[in-house]
Amino acid sequence: MSKEYIQIAFDFERQDQFEMIVAQLSALGFDGFNEEEVSQGINDGVKMSNGLGEGAGHCKTFILAADFEANYVQNELDNIFKQHSLTYSKSIIKEQNWNALWESNFEPVRVGNFVGIRAHFHPNFEPSVQYELAITPKMSFGTGHHATTFSVIELMEGINFKDKSVYDFGTGTGVLAILAQKLGASSILAVDNDDWCIENAIENVQNNHAANIRVEKVETAGQGQVFDVILANVNRHIIEANLEALTQSAKPRSILVLSGLLIEDQADITNLTSNLGWNFVKAQPLNGWVSLMFSRYC
Repeated sequence: MSKEYIQIAFDFERQDQFEMIVAQLSALGFDGFNEEEVSQGINDGVKMSNGLGEGAGHCKTFILAADFEANYVQNELDNIFKQHSLTYSKSIIKEQNWNALWESNFEPVRVGNFVGIRAHFHPNFEPSVQYELAITPKMSFGTGHHATTFSVIELMEGINFKDKSVYDFGTGTGVLAILAQKLGASSILAVDNDDWCIENAIENVQNNHAANIRVEKVETAGQGQVFDVILANVNRHIIEANLEALTQSAKPRSILVLSGLLIEDQADITNLTSNLGWNFVKAQPLNGWVSLMFSRYC
């Protein structure tokens, strides 16, 4: 049976307002927040889009239609936007229409000279990048466009993956697992709890000729294995629910990268990781979001 997704699109007025809405919608089960930058005003340099001022923007987010109905999301959704005095539009995206949707909006992503992410129909990057990935997202999320994925990639540039084992928890399109392989990881386990993500990740792994990546469907982080590097680009609630299992999956002297977090989540998440024996290494903030790197020595 093909899946249907509910797409919610809305304009927001300020970044702090946007961050609060994302947190509220995430709690309802929405995912894949695609924040679009507003255009720059020609005359005065003030950002303007649909009459919105500086700090404003537009966002699209998605949830499985089955989850939307089963969890009675509609009333909560209305209450959230009423609380912020905003409106939203709702549409149904069928699985077979997703390719047309993302192809019409997908632009290549460049992370400095380090990584370039493009679709199969885009030309190679000029000037060239160190690592080029071809990603077809379909109904999965994770193309490098969102700040969470982008900032994880920035952190990955400073991690030694050579001959390391890697756990990519919440792999989505498989983009981080594929990059880890290109950076020299000896083995990668990439997991997700969504059938479509698993199918899509496998396809992207094959298209990038990325050996040593195993893609599996799981419901929780604990897999009875240990790893040198753990990447978890999910959201705060999933991180909190799985942090102990992720810690148990870490080797001594391992690295943990957590993302899908708002900047205001940083203190709470850092306290939680500290209690589990992790040492804070670095924060990589971007557009109200932050990716966090930790290490452990025992």
